[in-house]
Amino acid sequence: MQTKRQEMIDILCEEEMSARDLSQTLGICEKEVYEHLPHIARSLVPQRKRLIILPFRCLACGHVFGERKRFTRPGRCPYCKKSRIERPTYHII
Repeated sequence: MQTKRQEMIDILCEEEMSARDLSQTLGICEKEVYEHLPHIARSLVPQRKRLIILPFRCLACGHVFGERKRFTRPGRCPYCKKSRIERPTYHII
């Protein structure tokens, strides 16, 4: 029996997924996925693997949140002030 983090690592090694897709696949809430992601990123370092994040992007103006350190969704775009934010996807290589 694997832990949720181990299951997430196995899934993300196979395919690219968003936090919502992961939550539906694993049967946990999306907020819980965001809590596990920083731990997963740190635990991959000794295995010489990386958690690749395709960042949040504003759907209204196209701003990419490339420098964002947090895994949770931003409330709104700092440039156009709209809250139409595309979710990031995660993948392990």
